[in-house]
Amino acid sequence: MRSTFTSLKRFILASAACMLGAAALIFVVDPLQLFRPSHLVSAVYSDDTRMQNAGLIRSQSFDTAFMGTSLAIHFRQSDIDRALDVHSLKLAMTGSNSRQQTFVLEQAIERGARRVIWAMDDFSFVDAADIEADPYLSVDLYRRTNRGIASYLFSAAMAKESLFAVLRSIPPLREPLTRAAPFLPVKFALSDVDDIYALPRDFDLAGTYNAERTLAAFAYITSPVRSRFLGEGYLYDAMVRHFERDAVGLITRHPDVTFDIYLPPYSILQFVAMRDASPATLKIVTDLTARIAQRLTQLPNVRLSDFRAIKEITHDLNNYSDVIHHSPAVDAMVLKWLAGGEYRVDPNKPTASLDELKVQVEAYRIPQLP
Repeated sequence: MRSTFTSLKRFILASAACMLGAAALIFVVDPLQLFRPSHLVSAVYSDDTRMQNAGLIRSQSFDTAFMGTSLAIHFRQSDIDRALDVHSLKLAMTGSNSRQQTFVLEQAIERGARRVIWAMDDFSFVDAADIEADPYLSVDLYRRTNRGIASYLFSAAMAKESLFAVLRSIPPLREPLTRAAPFLPVKFALSDVDDIYALPRDFDLAGTYNAERTLAAFAYITSPVRSRFLGEGYLYDAMVRHFERDAVGLITRHPDVTFDIYLPPYSILQFVAMRDASPATLKIVTDLTARIAQRLTQLPNVRLSDFRAIKEITHDLNNYSDVIHHSPAVDAMVLKWLAGGEYRVDPNKPTASLDELKVQVEAYRIPQLP
């Protein structure tokens, strides 16, 4: 009986020692850079932006926060900085809702962001879980509460990432492990913050962004068996409520921060899909856009731009990989337009670009590929 108790005691002590050792390793290496910028080992980054942003906000220096959904995810910070003469931090998150975006932006503003560039996607205002109960974004990690720090330090996944970071910092192993990182079961595979969710330099752009794929996506989403999903989550009253609470609330709480907000250049087929397969959804989108334009143009610290009626871009289906996601070439145009103030919404005519878009949508006819 005594030997069994002794063995159990040794097992518990050994387990505790292993856990404390792993926690010490995570604290020292700090792969997320939650406590300090990396010095002892080379910095590493993850494409898991909802988690990675918590560390970026703490470890990077910046004066501008760049926010959006997947429509803004492939921008490079270096391109943003050059085009707009800022020191930016890209915080875009694929599929993010307005509650998540507002929460993350609030953290960035508290850390010193004096300008926010925000790609405002209408879908982000659909109903979502309260931020305190959000299963996809750890508010405790961002706030560095005891619970958040404990979940970080006592994470087996983070211990693995920390060990890999140490091994990759050993000179003979650095190059082979860096090359192998994208193919290994590790999240922190990037060595340059500029590469977070950016397309590789040798990416096949022509094979991804072309009219054939865009039209195929249009046919897919307008198919009778799928077209009902076009309106999923689109409830006007709820979306207005979320817009007022999240976007307007954040902006009015920070009158000393400049908000450059833009409506992204979806392809014309996004709206034509609604026109043909879900007209009620199209009305919700246009009504919401009118509300957004009228509301934001009255706020003194907002500059609103609308890029959705730029026919030479949105009607060229070779610019898209589906009906909404545009190519890096259009990313560059967006930055140019923001820098030059082109397509900025006139507070005296807040719905002018929306009215032009409505005319385009009504007149558009689906092209046939040769």
